[in-house]
Amino acid sequence: MGMYEDDGVMAGARGRSLWQEEPALRRRMPDPVRDAAVRAVLIVAVTLTQATVTFFLTLTGSWLALPMALGAIAGTVVATWGVLDVMITRQMWNQRYGVVSEPSSTARGRRRERRRAHAESRTEHRRQPGAGGGRIPRGGERAPAARPTVWPPPGADRRYQASSGRG
Repeated sequence: MGMYEDDGVMAGARGRSLWQEEPALRRRMPDPVRDAAVRAVLIVAVTLTQATVTFFLTLTGSWLALPMALGAIAGTVVATWGVLDVMITRQMWNQRYGVVSEPSSTARGRRRERRRAHAESRTEHRRQPGAGGGRIPRGGERAPAARPTVWPPPGADRRYQASSGRG
């Protein structure tokens, strides 16, 4: 054979592979974000190349400097759009698929305490004599007396009474 065996192990070294898999340090980007990033890199590379060519054409005094400069300006606008597209696509992906909403342990404990206190207050309210436990009176229970209103009835206000004929 040669220096290496078929399984990728060197002939002289036992148990050492030529190719070793290493775990990735970061997770792979989602496909739409990666597509936008590749598109942005290509646009930026073309724009930088165009700007460099424009610079050299300007130094030589060529007539192509003006059209290339206009193209470089347009390319800068498009490159900015490409970079913004990456950021917007990444944010959109995180909002739709990537955010895992897990409350912290302290928030979970506080919410549990609030629920427990609310449940206790409800059970105490039901134990009180005369408390119906619900808003709709059932069977033999009487509806609570009408609460006094804050505003007086319309007839009690002088402004709404019929005028006596004076202006």
